[in-house]
Amino acid sequence: MGGSVPTLLQSDAASCIAVAERMIALGTHAGSVHILDFLGNQVKEFIAHTAAVNDLCFDIEGEYIGSCSDDGSVVISSLFTDERMKFEYHRPMKTIALDPDYVRKSSRRFVTGGLAGHLYYNVKKWIGYRDQVLHSGEGPIHSVKWRTSLIAWANDSGVKVYDAANDQRVTFIERPRGSPRPELLLPHLVWQDDALLVIGWGTSVKIVSIRNNQNKGANGTYKHIPMSSMNQVDIVASFQTSYFISGIAPFGDSLVVLAYIPVEEDGEKDFSSTIPSRQGNAQRPEVRVVTWNNDELATDALPIHGFEHYKAKDYSLAHAPFSGSSYAGGQWAAGDEPLYYIVSPKDVVITKPRNFFGFAYISWVVPVYIWLKFHPGTFRRMKLVSFSGKYISGRVLTRQSSKEDAAFWNYLHLLECYACGFLDTEDHISWLLQHGWHEKALAAVEAGQGRSELIDEIISRILAHDVIDATVSYVFSLIQVGSRYLDHLIVERKYAEAASLCPKLLRGSAAAWERWVFHFAHLRQLPVLVPYIPTENPRLRDTAYEVALVALATNTSFHKDLLTIVKTWPPVIYSSLPVISAIEPQLNTSSSTDALKEALAELYVIDGQYEKAFGLYADLKKPDIFDFIDKHNLHDSIREKVAQLMMIDCKHAIPLFIQHRDLISPSDVVSQLIAAKNKCDYRYLLHQYLHSLFESNPHAGRDFHDMQVELYADYDPKMLLPFLRSSQHYTLEKAQEICVKRDLLREQVFILGRMGNAKQALAVIINKLGDIEEAIEFVSMQHDDELWEELIKQCLNKPEMVGVLLEHTVGNLDPLYIVNMVPNGLEIPRLRDRLVKIITDYRTETSLRHGCNDILKADCVNLLIKYYKEARRAIYLSNEEDESRTKRDNKNRQSQLTERSMSIRNMEVKPKIRSVPIFLEIFVNVSLELNSPSALLLQKLDSENVCPMCDDEGVLVQVISNFQAFIF
Repeated sequence: MGGSVPTLLQSDAASCIAVAERMIALGTHAGSVHILDFLGNQVKEFIAHTAAVNDLCFDIEGEYIGSCSDDGSVVISSLFTDERMKFEYHRPMKTIALDPDYVRKSSRRFVTGGLAGHLYYNVKKWIGYRDQVLHSGEGPIHSVKWRTSLIAWANDSGVKVYDAANDQRVTFIERPRGSPRPELLLPHLVWQDDALLVIGWGTSVKIVSIRNNQNKGANGTYKHIPMSSMNQVDIVASFQTSYFISGIAPFGDSLVVLAYIPVEEDGEKDFSSTIPSRQGNAQRPEVRVVTWNNDELATDALPIHGFEHYKAKDYSLAHAPFSGSSYAGGQWAAGDEPLYYIVSPKDVVITKPRNFFGFAYISWVVPVYIWLKFHPGTFRRMKLVSFSGKYISGRVLTRQSSKEDAAFWNYLHLLECYACGFLDTEDHISWLLQHGWHEKALAAVEAGQGRSELIDEIISRILAHDVIDATVSYVFSLIQVGSRYLDHLIVERKYAEAASLCPKLLRGSAAAWERWVFHFAHLRQLPVLVPYIPTENPRLRDTAYEVALVALATNTSFHKDLLTIVKTWPPVIYSSLPVISAIEPQLNTSSSTDALKEALAELYVIDGQYEKAFGLYADLKKPDIFDFIDKHNLHDSIREKVAQLMMIDCKHAIPLFIQHRDLISPSDVVSQLIAAKNKCDYRYLLHQYLHSLFESNPHAGRDFHDMQVELYADYDPKMLLPFLRSSQHYTLEKAQEICVKRDLLREQVFILGRMGNAKQALAVIINKLGDIEEAIEFVSMQHDDELWEELIKQCLNKPEMVGVLLEHTVGNLDPLYIVNMVPNGLEIPRLRDRLVKIITDYRTETSLRHGCNDILKADCVNLLIKYYKEARRAIYLSNEEDESRTKRDNKNRQSQLTERSMSIRNMEVKPKIRSVPIFLEIFVNVSLELNSPSALLLQKLDSENVCPMCDDEGVLVQVISNFQAFIF
């Protein structure tokens, strides 16, 4: 089976099949149920189970499908609605059967069973679904089939039949002796009609008749007896086979059996394991047509892939529905053709009865055979025709030596078995062509293709013995009949049908293909043929492919087909330049379409014209254009396609433009986006681009910062204030106007502050924002006493703001000044707590200042003591060199001290303060050398009342204390 089946079975394996009148259901080992049409095309798919699907069953109308699985669940799904029911049994379920009238009855009955050994009878009641155990205790339930009111099932003991209408057991058929275990070779049940049950188990076949008792009435009619009186059960046929039965189905008054041939040397060992054979020694399965007496009518081997590794249980057989319904038994209406479906893990094979030509060989082959045998010296003209359309036009038939005679008659005997009706076939094809029935003539020619190889081999062997001096020619070949059929369709103007038949009729003939390509082109119908033109086996001349592409390009209705063909055809089979030349003039006309542009872009790529292809891809807004730019290094070509690239994907386009600012400047990007304002939301794209450009380089887009202020205000107000603080390239007045229009208050405060309108900014904070803390922070940053006065004035009429102002004045204003300005009688919320906080903060600040002073005093004392001790330390001179070095160091040090002392003497001091003595000069120098934080303060030290000749350490401390007292 073709269609979707090969694809489905590439990654999965088939496990079971069910056939209804309108569709096929295929279960797989992965738990899926695929609904197919009779060509194998998938119509629907159910992910019904999580383990292998073991059995499938349709209702009589083919509207519901039931499935069971090793996952312990039973799922019943509607094929035409969303209805789906799932029943959990928590043990692997092996078989299911729906009530044939499932869709018609509200009871919605079904039976199912599995490894648990229970046969469940499920019925829908008014309070829900209810399970009844019909049978248990005799091993797993392996198969169940439901016909009218009769339910037949097989377990380890045998087959039982139950009448659901009367709730009673009907019969029991014992399991055949010596049959393999059911879990290794499943029993197979099938109802041939309402009264005949066919059982295939192991190597045994039994046909059971279950009939109602009927009494004949007085008027000659039969009186129906109720089902409760049904008690006549007969085994009408029973026989043994030489093979194992993997499936069984009715075929009229005969049976179709799927035969599994066991390996002779292994015997029963073939069923000792459920694992497929690793040795690959299984034989090919066969389909056999047998009578009820086991007389074989036909046998065929099946073309199953991988049959060497399959076991008997890996196969299953189902038959197509008959006229009326899938439960019409083994009878077909006139014109119906029985079909049988054989399923293996990786194949679904369809089989049907052969059509033989009847008795033609009796009237021709046998008389010629006998006449030649008894008249060896007579000359006779003879014609033999094979299914391939060949014939042997022999001039003479002669008898040679006895050895050659024996070979000739042996091969002729083989030929008579296969050549039946061939002369009639040739005449039949000729008659069909003469009457204009070309399709039937083609079918007759195709019917002979399957046997042509064998006939040709037999004829070639006859010719090899020189028995017939003959030449081989063609009477009705497939191409000849096909050409006449195509001509007929062309005359009837059925161009699409003629094109669809070309692959089958022309096959591998390049000359025939080219002839029909140009013929369709002459008729201006070539576009319908293009999808069928082969690209290899055979490969045509490049001219044929170019003509086909141009034909698609010049017809607007086929531009999408042109694009598909350009993408799928190998570029090596044609030249793209003629096609490009035919398409380019259409770009600026009304016949231009997006499909045509994309096809032209693909052709440009094939021809290496990447810049032109990029332009078309940009106009078409292809999402993968950025990969195309990087792949072919087309950064120089992006200059003219800014708007298109931004509209395709601004997240990819913006980094590209920023990275290549040397190729495309910000002004080019902005101007092209503004020019495309009617095609896109250009302002949003401008915002995205300028924002990314500013983050990359704040000065790169300075010419557009005024525009960017407005864009931030519209698309991202939260980012406007950071932008205003970072940029110096926008106009303050324009920015203020924008912020006022959009009521952006904090941005207004910042701009007013930068413009110098601090009082106006303060008014916005207090009157519109109402945030006194922000107002205090703003005034503190301005360092303007008048602004403090303005803040106090604007807060005096707002008690809550006065309270907050009092809390934040420590370090900035004198709280008493604010308290004195507060009008009498003004009630300030939580005034007492706030005054306590002011006092506490003031004490804390005072304490911190005193602590800092103490640290500074201690630092000064430690530095002076350290220097004093260093100055009193002796210096050792060892020799003249050391002495000269010491003198040189002392001289350098003395010069440095002198310079520093001179600089200190030149410092401006208060008029009442005298110059600093040498001792303090030394102290300052040492402090500077030691990087003491007191150095800057000591430079301002007053030297009054200091004794320069003090050698006593206690006196020195007293001097320093005096200095510190003066400082602090």
